[in-house]
Amino acid sequence: MIDIQNQADHRNIEIEKVGVKNIKYPIIVLDRKNKTQHTIANINMYVNLPHHFKGTHMSRFIEILNEYRGRINIKTLFTIIDEMKEKLNAKSAHLEIEFPYFIEKRAPVSKAKGLMEYTCKFCASHNEERDLYIQVDVPITTLCPCSKEISQDGAHNQRGKASVKLRFEKFLWIEDIIKYVEESASSEVYSLLKRSDEKFVTEKAYSNPMFVEDVVRNVASKLDADTNITWFSVEAENFESIHNHNAYAFVEKKV
Repeated sequence: MIDIQNQADHRNIEIEKVGVKNIKYPIIVLDRKNKTQHTIANINMYVNLPHHFKGTHMSRFIEILNEYRGRINIKTLFTIIDEMKEKLNAKSAHLEIEFPYFIEKRAPVSKAKGLMEYTCKFCASHNEERDLYIQVDVPITTLCPCSKEISQDGAHNQRGKASVKLRFEKFLWIEDIIKYVEESASSEVYSLLKRSDEKFVTEKAYSNPMFVEDVVRNVASKLDADTNITWFSVEAENFESIHNHNAYAFVEKKV
């Protein structure tokens, strides 16, 4: 059969990334408490395409995933990437794996158990050099320092999200990244709270007001003190409760 993808292209334009997106696929991630956790990932796979080829072979990406079924985790990322480069005759390859990660959390007073979901992402690439970073999105609560200062009674608070991206030298637990973030906000977010827990959480937030600027600086300070982390960026976004806009802040460690 004629292989259209391998035919010559006359436009002389190289493509940096070509491949497949939004593949739902089961993976296994390391879990500090339970050793491993099975979850469903959303996977993107790309390679470069030289200017003289018309197209890439999309089916080969899926074949590679199937070959590593049950073994797709942070330890095998570059093995998969190297096979992508080899089977697709590419100089560079990229692999993005986004997945929900669940941690059982106890409410602060009642100790009621509930599962908290955190969105995580592994981004690996191999061009001239290998590169890997992890992204973790953590729900947070913040209480506005300005509102507390100017109001006679109460202060407005809101749920937000802090997103951390980082590179590291040795293995790093997702749970540690989450802890850095949750300790840097006005209060943590829980999946299950009784009335005694709600009282504790709201009072804790009131005594610990934070702007988004405070959150990113707090997280950055903790990450910068961890010698295993070589680069990071932190962004925080408040889903404002009394404004028709969100508040946002971003900080990055320069290397």
